[in-house]
Amino acid sequence: MPCVADWLNCPLSIVQGIFVQNNPDPEWEGKVTEYFREKLKENIATNWVPSLNDVPLHYLKPNSLVKFRCMIQDMFDPEFYMSIYETVDTHTKSRVTHFGKYRDIAECGPHQEIDLNPTKVVTAERQTFYCVPVPGESAWVKEAYASVSQARVCPSTSYTPSRHKRSYEEDEDMELHPSKQREQHLGNIADIHGSGEPKRLETEASATRQMIALNCSPPLDLNFPLPGEKGPACLVKMYGNWDNFKVNDVLEVYGILSVDPVLNILNNEDRENSSSPVDSMDCMDTVEEQRVHSPPASLVPRIHVILAQKLQHINPLLPACLNEEESKSFVSSFMSELSPVRAELLGFLTHAFLGDSLAAEYLILHLISTVYARRDVLPLGKFTINLSGCPRNSVFTEHIYRIIQQLVPASYRLQMTIENMNCLQLKPHKDYTANRLVSGVLQLASHTSLVIDETLLEQGQLDTRGVHNVTALGHLITWQKVDYDFSYHQMEFPCNINVLITSEGRSLLPSDCQVHLQPQLIPPNMEEHMNSLLTAVLPSILNKFRIYLSLLRLLDYSISDEVTKAVEDDFVEMRKNDPESITADDLHRTLLIARFLSLSAGQTTLSRERWLRAKQLEALRKARLQQQKSVNGNEL
Repeated sequence: MPCVADWLNCPLSIVQGIFVQNNPDPEWEGKVTEYFREKLKENIATNWVPSLNDVPLHYLKPNSLVKFRCMIQDMFDPEFYMSIYETVDTHTKSRVTHFGKYRDIAECGPHQEIDLNPTKVVTAERQTFYCVPVPGESAWVKEAYASVSQARVCPSTSYTPSRHKRSYEEDEDMELHPSKQREQHLGNIADIHGSGEPKRLETEASATRQMIALNCSPPLDLNFPLPGEKGPACLVKMYGNWDNFKVNDVLEVYGILSVDPVLNILNNEDRENSSSPVDSMDCMDTVEEQRVHSPPASLVPRIHVILAQKLQHINPLLPACLNEEESKSFVSSFMSELSPVRAELLGFLTHAFLGDSLAAEYLILHLISTVYARRDVLPLGKFTINLSGCPRNSVFTEHIYRIIQQLVPASYRLQMTIENMNCLQLKPHKDYTANRLVSGVLQLASHTSLVIDETLLEQGQLDTRGVHNVTALGHLITWQKVDYDFSYHQMEFPCNINVLITSEGRSLLPSDCQVHLQPQLIPPNMEEHMNSLLTAVLPSILNKFRIYLSLLRLLDYSISDEVTKAVEDDFVEMRKNDPESITADDLHRTLLIARFLSLSAGQTTLSRERWLRAKQLEALRKARLQQQKSVNGNEL
């Protein structure tokens, strides 16, 4: 019976065993998937699997089982591979049947040749996704996932021994010149796998790296959506049900790691030797496309997926799937202590907003908001807040973002300066030369908190890109969609991003709700005040805040017919008393606030009490805006 080390360290040997037992029955592939699914269901078995998110690549054994928490940044064209093929021993003429699934290089031992007779080869199709770590993932999320890992890893000596102290970031500087990958190795150096020649491999790989280092090609752009992001990018190869996944989905994949240096050697040989039929096909791709689609495996490893699942969320403090029975006890237990958690969070945010409890209340509602449905083109549930009255050019907005960063799993602060608007690429666009989707800042995963800091905006001239970027931000806020630029047309990608705008006066951008900040205290040292907030809160309390905000946005919500009728009657009555005071937009916003107020208290249906509280909050918010308007004239 295979032990843990077998299916973790040598998953291909498990696959081989199942293949041999079941071939030619095509059901062997399903049995492989089922085998690993059952293994990962065992007690904390998922924690034994090393993750590319927190283990450096050179600590991982090639062809071992790994996992990767990622977002699909791009999807390449499907590729064909040899699913089943035969090798012939050149001496004895004996035949051996092999599987090509989960491999980049066809298996072929010494004194063996692949029989390329079409009747002996079964071809199949697989889909390659280009995946990156979740953009803007918070440090506490990474640390929490890494802390529960029980994977046993050590620096790999099976290849590239000079890499022991090299990180992903250094790889970006060292591996400069990726090129076209051969899908299946056709035999001219296939004996490497079975010939026991690691020293020759090390020598060739070292020589290859020296050639790469001397090459003058620009460094490969790993295509992270956000500037300054670190971590691995991967080519994730899926063998079935890939139609269930799309660009910007967040996944956790379990699969076989492929970082064979032979891939790099093959690529260099392909460029030098153009006499083979494969090379003539390669020439159909541009050099840039070869660089992007077949980067060095040491820089962009391949994962051959056995199991993949979409993630509801990336909060490591919550069960991965809230619908399972064992998760329901966790949810009910946390819901029973919801009231004190909400009160503590409100107090914490009130201190952050310098004593303004109304702004803190609205921020809680904003942070648990989510697009729960789309009716025609309208995204229902979006709740963009414009927090006006923020001190200009101060550390206040920076620290507010730092606090949000500590509360949500993924976030990004966009400094809205003239320079950034004119220079940043916010919308992803298609590069037809390299045949890839070039990412932009707005290519974010669902439930990411985007904080747009408008307090840094000064007078200046927006150029064409600047105007397009501002338009893209407005489009995102209003419709929860981002237009991807495909040169000849724009393609709308729906999204679900929580946008908070901080500004001195009313924002230039649209919003669902403007809340004017009214500080009750002005600390002599803003930096000290904000820093003391985070150091004073206990880690256990901070974790409860994180669970609270992630859990409540995932709850279902409904309004009974009785309450619906009461709200309609109330609206009619308010319109009678003062037709100018409330519009249909006001009703929609108040219903939205009532929804999030109910959820923030752990209630999944609307009560009259919550409806009245929502009306009260809106009255306070509007009175504050009116007061500010009378002080500053028309400027809000």
